[in-house]
Amino acid sequence: MADVQEDGWWYCLRHNTVEHGAGCPDRERLGPYPDEATAARALTIAAERNSDWEDEDEKDRW
Repeated sequence: MADVQEDGWWYCLRHNTVEHGAGCPDRERLGPYPDEATAARALTIAAERNSDWEDEDEKDRW
């Protein structure tokens, strides 16, 4: 299994930049995303998802 996918848009956590195709190892990036603009929002998307999951966990506790 390759450590780097050759397509898609990614957000590199090491360099805090958007990458297209091969770049840093996948374990160091978020994605793939369908386009550059979505990849640029990767940290916001992750924060929103985490918040939604925390809300769901809170609901499940009660």
